[in-house]
Amino acid sequence: MILNIFLGFLCCVMAVIIHECGHLFAMLICKSPPDKIKISLFEIKITNSSRQLNTTRQNIFIIFFGPLVNFICFILFYLLYLCNSEFLLPIAMANLCTGLFNMLPVMSLDGGQLMYVILCRKFSEKSAERIINITAVIILFPLTVLGFMVLLNSKYNFSLLFVCAYLIASLLCKNNRYY
Repeated sequence: MILNIFLGFLCCVMAVIIHECGHLFAMLICKSPPDKIKISLFEIKITNSSRQLNTTRQNIFIIFFGPLVNFICFILFYLLYLCNSEFLLPIAMANLCTGLFNMLPVMSLDGGQLMYVILCRKFSEKSAERIINITAVIILFPLTVLGFMVLLNSKYNFSLLFVCAYLIASLLCKNNRYY
């Protein structure tokens, strides 16, 4: 059981590293290298001061490339899993979950950043941020309830509830500005 939990953790860490490498690769393609990469317990933050100088298309490309790489890895690892490589299924699923989760419309995630860039084309920055925050609350409430239900039914799995609490805290603390 301990090995299984550790394997799941390693698969998730690998999927997150793949995700962030996708962003870095897209930044290099757009000739917009990062200024700083900060790794903390809860996030990997890539700072790019030239982001405001990029075109909207470049920003969308950079933001979406992280989840896109996760989706591509999911397809590749899943196809290899179907060819009798059973140990690759957890890696495939970790990439799928990382890609999907990062597309949630919460400002501190890629989905919120992507939504912000798109909304700023039609609305002011303040209105775009307000729309994303309202959408985030609408999404996070049922997700938090689901996390609580998973906790009660599994007796030990609090990961979804913990992540939702973290995202709600980042929403309330306004640590989720567009970078």
